[in-house]
Amino acid sequence: MTVKPGWEGRYFEDFEVGDVYQHPLGRTITEADNIWFTLLTCNTNMMHFNNHYAENSTFGKALVNSGFTLALVLGQSVSDVSQQAVANLGMDEVRFTHPVFVGDTLYAESIVLAVRPSASRPYAGIVTVRTRGLNQNGDECLRYRRNVLVYRRGHAHDQDLFPEAAEPLRLDED
Repeated sequence: MTVKPGWEGRYFEDFEVGDVYQHPLGRTITEADNIWFTLLTCNTNMMHFNNHYAENSTFGKALVNSGFTLALVLGQSVSDVSQQAVANLGMDEVRFTHPVFVGDTLYAESIVLAVRPSASRPYAGIVTVRTRGLNQNGDECLRYRRNVLVYRRGHAHDQDLFPEAAEPLRLDED
């Protein structure tokens, strides 16, 4: 039996300037997501957790916490951009360009802006992407630039991390 690896993410050598990644998982935001994230992060702005208060605002309803929006879109991009990252080096030019509400479904896509070897870490390189979050109508809600230090193929710290099973999987077991 042949063990076939699952998606491991992109290594430094896999990135090319101009490549666009439409990240595969959309996510609908629930009221619980918004309230929990807001309260877990000690955000006291009632626009995120008090519907009565928010009904009297400019938007007429509660806004999704922008920190949650950023975290969600960043998370959606990991499988394509930073699954094999050593570390995030920085985020710049973060812009919240359209309000996000409970019930919205967000999608993310990234474009590779720059790729260069690391001068101090020969086992990795620096990848710069611009990522944006889109709602279900295609409206851009968020955009940012991110610099990521990404392992070169064959240098990731988790190689051969999967434990060898004491008993192998068998086709004839029920």
